[in-house]
Amino acid sequence: MDNLKINISNLQLKNPVMTASGTFGYGTEFCDYMDLSKLGGIFVKGTTLHPRQGNNYPRMAETPSGMLNAVGLQNKGVDYFVSNIYPNIKDFDTNILVNVSGSTIEDYVECAARLADLDKIPGIELNISCPNVKEGGMAFGTSACSAGDVTRAVRKVFGKTLIVKLSPNVTDITEIAKAVEAEGADAISLINTLLGMAIDIRKQKPVLSTITGGLSGPCVKPVALRMVWQTYNAVKVPIIGMGGISCWEDAIEFILAGSSAIQIGTYNFIDPAISEKVVDGISNYLKENKIDSVKDLVGALKID
Repeated sequence: MDNLKINISNLQLKNPVMTASGTFGYGTEFCDYMDLSKLGGIFVKGTTLHPRQGNNYPRMAETPSGMLNAVGLQNKGVDYFVSNIYPNIKDFDTNILVNVSGSTIEDYVECAARLADLDKIPGIELNISCPNVKEGGMAFGTSACSAGDVTRAVRKVFGKTLIVKLSPNVTDITEIAKAVEAEGADAISLINTLLGMAIDIRKQKPVLSTITGGLSGPCVKPVALRMVWQTYNAVKVPIIGMGGISCWEDAIEFILAGSSAIQIGTYNFIDPAISEKVVDGISNYLKENKIDSVKDLVGALKID
């Protein structure tokens, strides 16, 4: 399937289909459902410098055509990942990328530095939707200045592929995209979850313990597509699109809008083998439409 190969900066993908952080565990959980070697890459669950217990339950809720989550980045920390998780996943025949989160710039930098020496981790994805505790809890990704600051700091300690994942909870997504591009991001992934909430009318209380949470699933796709298209027309670095992808047709839409690759998230919970099916669907689409390479589809949306 040479016609499916594509690059994200220096990162070589056998195809443009990857799985989104937080929805695919560490990959091992899905080995019984699909052949992981058929994927372009796997973004493992969010990793922080120190262990995190996550938020109190309930922290997930179904919504029409989607779901809310407020898991809170529960993980055992980067040192546990390096010593206990990495040895079990490093030989997967696909790209293994780590989603890095933090509450301060120093957290991001130290976490990224500890991952930099792992041979089989070719890149990381910065989750800048995390609250910056030094700025009163405002997420890094909602300010061009803070988004640029954390990108610049991590760039200094991480020489491999640096992907920055943008929050959609902003007025102008292109402002943030330009800021991280200027500070050394090799690629941009978007969108992260939209802020939402649900209410139990019988109890007259919020469904989630945190009141609000991140909305994902098919319901966010139109917003995600719009932001990918806007960002593609604002920056020169590659884009990895995500947000509500549930079939190969959705993936083609994202590629036409400007995504060089895509991530599948929430739909992994519905169909654990969806990513492999999307790879096959894209391949068949190229054959049926006599398109030589998936690269020819990136940003090929016809506006006129």
